[in-house]
Amino acid sequence: MVVFGCVAQAFVLQIVLGSDVTATRLLSRQLWSDVTALLGGQLQINPVDQSAVCDMPFLPLLIMLLAISGAALLGFAVLASALRKSQRESNDVSLIQQTCQVAVSGWRWWLLPWLWEMVRILVFAGGFEIIMVLMTVLYHYVIAVSVAGWSTSLAVPFFRPSDRLLKSENVDGSQRQFAYGVPKLLLAAIIAYVVVFTTMNWQLYRGMLVPHGDSVMYEEHLWNVLHGKGFRSYLDPGLFLGEHIQVIHLALLPLYAIWSSHLLLELFESLVLAAGAIPIFWMARRWSGSNRAGVCLAVAYLLYSPLQFLDIAIDLKTFRPICFGLTAILFALDQLERGRIKTTAALFVVALLAKEDFPLILAPLGFWIAAQPFLNNGWADKEGGPLLPEFMASRKKALQYGIGLAVASIGYLLLVMRVLIPFFREGADPHYARYFGKFGNSMGEIILGMLSQPSLVIEELVTVSSVSYLLALLLPLAFLPLLSPARFCVAAPILGLLCLNEIVKSDPQPHHHFHAPVVPVLFWAAAHSLAKFRHDSNSRLRAFVDRFLSRDRLFIPAFALALCCAIGSVVGMSPLSIKFWDSGSFFYWGELYVPSQRAKNFASVLEQIPPEARVASTDFVHPRFTHHERSYDYSHYLRKVAGYENQVPDDTDFIVIDTRHYYSDIKGPEQVRELQAEPEKWELLEDRTDGYYIVLRRRR
Repeated sequence: MVVFGCVAQAFVLQIVLGSDVTATRLLSRQLWSDVTALLGGQLQINPVDQSAVCDMPFLPLLIMLLAISGAALLGFAVLASALRKSQRESNDVSLIQQTCQVAVSGWRWWLLPWLWEMVRILVFAGGFEIIMVLMTVLYHYVIAVSVAGWSTSLAVPFFRPSDRLLKSENVDGSQRQFAYGVPKLLLAAIIAYVVVFTTMNWQLYRGMLVPHGDSVMYEEHLWNVLHGKGFRSYLDPGLFLGEHIQVIHLALLPLYAIWSSHLLLELFESLVLAAGAIPIFWMARRWSGSNRAGVCLAVAYLLYSPLQFLDIAIDLKTFRPICFGLTAILFALDQLERGRIKTTAALFVVALLAKEDFPLILAPLGFWIAAQPFLNNGWADKEGGPLLPEFMASRKKALQYGIGLAVASIGYLLLVMRVLIPFFREGADPHYARYFGKFGNSMGEIILGMLSQPSLVIEELVTVSSVSYLLALLLPLAFLPLLSPARFCVAAPILGLLCLNEIVKSDPQPHHHFHAPVVPVLFWAAAHSLAKFRHDSNSRLRAFVDRFLSRDRLFIPAFALALCCAIGSVVGMSPLSIKFWDSGSFFYWGELYVPSQRAKNFASVLEQIPPEARVASTDFVHPRFTHHERSYDYSHYLRKVAGYENQVPDDTDFIVIDTRHYYSDIKGPEQVRELQAEPEKWELLEDRTDGYYIVLRRRR
């Protein structure tokens, strides 16, 4: 099995490393060239379109995989022997037998990419070109799954079998599954996440790589409120409530008054996101009956790349208040399962203050609550897990609470979309109505268009981009949310809208913030699905896992953890990802997290501009002037503060232009529009930055 697995994996790696279509989804072109050269291959670049292929030899790949396999088996045998001696327990299975069992169960996962390639060839032969293309671009996922299954098979035998099952008890008791304790291992993982991502965020800010729009503008809100300028940034006139009903970050004002820095916001975002692992642990422990299963799912949450992209987006936007709502929903779902209705309601309100997206989750959740007495025939869980809260046992109470929550959520959403945001936008629709432009030009037209054109909705939903987006959300969790279909359906409406969103369709990966309300529901459903793998569960699924995967109840949650780690290593940006260490990647740590000469040279610019000045600056410089009298955007975007003309506002005192950022389109003073059109109004200050920045001062 080991040899066969190595041969199959070498065959697939030869194909993957042979084309830039598949290889560059794992490695940058530079690293791809270095790796293939090390293994005896050589890149051949097409001079016309710069595409590349590589003639990879098979034997070096096979030798490398055989060496890895031998080392892994030897390491397993040594650790297993040490564990047997430390436990001093009799074991009917010899060490050699145990190692052979692991070899069979682990290395058969290496056959998965080979089977995928065989199916891809059949699909190609059948003429299904679209499916073949989709299977090709998903190769990195298949390899990640095979690595995750292999590593889980090696690791699970080292979990002690004494992880005692928790009994199903009433919510009114003080039983262990309803306790609030958190294992030290999980606390250590949370602290590690906070330290790592806070450091990364802070270094991005210090390196002047964090944009003002959709990130540092939230810190400007706090500064302006604290200094009597209103809840606003100066991107446009008026209050920020014309963009979103999003005020949760104002809760940081007491701390911000002491430490007025954007770094404070970055620290709290990472801290709040990491804290979401705690309710996930409680819920997973409750339904699985296992502390270790709870820890596995909670740590999987911290390694979940869609969550990490909420902390640092693909475009390096590092702060959004919607993240506070995500964690509030996770704690609310735990409190809901405990039957604490008032606490749940208070947390729902907190989520609504984080953004107006959350009613799209809360309304379906209300209908789910109302349906529980009918779905569960009372309030006993069919999988043998903990009982549902007492108020869900009563049809009257469940209906009152559920329908009340659904109606209140829908009412709040309509109030925000049709009244509050238009009021602060002088009657205009929310700016994100354009994300659904295929269905109409206004919110009313879009809603009517979706209702009256179901065929267009289906056509837009059933696409390769939708499949890619849903896979990116569900595959790292081993599709566990789908095993709890009623709970997963709570996320179905917003998932459908995301698949219709034109920005998402242009980049069908959870790289931005749109999926934030979905994450808590997916982990809530995943935690509940673990009840199907309990020792006292008689489900067919458990029997299937016992027969074909593993009899260890920790295999499934551990597999989800390994999947989050393996997929994150391919698509993520954390220190566990290949991109972080790949010097040819845009996300290489040495380029992103070490302040460059560009950032160091900015100090001499700041010295020339007094705090009482009104400054227009390009986006990534913009965050450094939010504490000045006013900070305007200098770009080609036509804004109302400039009369919707390609100019700066009339009261601008200074203009600062960044010439070296990768988005910069102005490289020298001769390209500055003000010096070309109005040289009598603007003075070019002496360059103290070796050409990194251009500074203009208005002539008075």
